[in-house]
Amino acid sequence: MKIASFNINGVRARIGALTDWLEAASPDVVVLQEIKTVDEGFPTEHFGDLGWNVETHGQKGFNGVAILSRLPIEDVSRGLPGDDSDEQARYIEATVTGETAIRLAGLYLPNGNPAPGPKYDYKLAWMERLRQRAAELLATEMPVVMLGDFNVIPEPRDAAEPQKWVDDALFLPDSRAAFRRIAAQGWTDAVRVSDPFATRGPFTFWDYQAGAWQRDNGIRIDHLMLSPQAADLLRAVGIDREARAGDKPSDHVPVWVELAA
Repeated sequence: MKIASFNINGVRARIGALTDWLEAASPDVVVLQEIKTVDEGFPTEHFGDLGWNVETHGQKGFNGVAILSRLPIEDVSRGLPGDDSDEQARYIEATVTGETAIRLAGLYLPNGNPAPGPKYDYKLAWMERLRQRAAELLATEMPVVMLGDFNVIPEPRDAAEPQKWVDDALFLPDSRAAFRRIAAQGWTDAVRVSDPFATRGPFTFWDYQAGAWQRDNGIRIDHLMLSPQAADLLRAVGIDREARAGDKPSDHVPVWVELAA
């Protein structure tokens, strides 16, 4: 089972780029972030005609997550537990079943800038809620893939120019520590474990400004975290860098794992 994460940065604006990538990459399941539309505005019919099952958790104009799957999508839940007042559409869970049932936890973690400030406080509180939910998912002892745009640069090697990010919410010590607390529960960072000795990159995001893509001035903020049971099924990991060079690209690229499931 090939499972991908893709921050599409507006699904309606990039429907062509997404459709082309789906055809070329042939994933079984894709978790999208920043769909930037309410549920009713998502091009469900377009993707349904192409054979995709669709579940969304949308919001007008920004945020929003969705799942596209060639397999049936079951037991869907929307919203990260822990704060009933949180109205931002950033989290979706579901189960997909091939040879094995896989629980997906798709997320678009808050950016947190400017920091310090209320947006950063919200980011850290959201990460603590995620840590608690992640522990609950691990307790199920089923294969779980927690994936999406985490808006965290875990280590200096995950940025081409880490010195330029020292005051950014994506790289502040508290953000990185919160990410480590989640990972330390027993999650495997699929991209990093595939190349543990890399000293630079790989990257998953390049800003539209200042020729970042052309200069490979990127960061790695899109992560696939595997429960122990999912890690045991890991066959392959990839980052589809070429998607960034296409027509009307997202500033993120797809990241994927292939599981024996």
